[in-house]
Amino acid sequence: MQVVADTNTVVSGLLWHGAPRQVLDAARAGIIELFTSAVLLVELEDVLQRKKFAQRLALAGLTPRKLVSGYAALATLIEPATISSVVIADPDDDAVLACAVAARAEVIVSGDSHLQNLKNYQGISILTAAELVMRISTSSPN
Repeated sequence: MQVVADTNTVVSGLLWHGAPRQVLDAARAGIIELFTSAVLLVELEDVLQRKKFAQRLALAGLTPRKLVSGYAALATLIEPATISSVVIADPDDDAVLACAVAARAEVIVSGDSHLQNLKNYQGISILTAAELVMRISTSSPN
């Protein structure tokens, strides 16, 4: 299954346990294939540099650059498609949609309400991390 993870999901998966971490673990296990773009990696690094994450990163002995490098190694880097503006309230979300279109993704995983409200985009389902984990667990052979 080809998946594009929004930055909020990646940050949660890298720094905490829970469904977003399970999404990243599914990629590490080869159950899903993650895709990203240079724009999304820059956004990830910018978000991880926020002061609110500094203590957590310091306690873990991690840097934003190290986390971004690790995520970049996990995901396939692609050139995003050119799309019209979709999320007027948060134009940065269009980068996720453009990446998903170029990746021919089946799923966008995001906790962002602007993306969640779309439900799907050009046939690509937009799910929360918990919904994706549930889909993976019910489709995986036992």
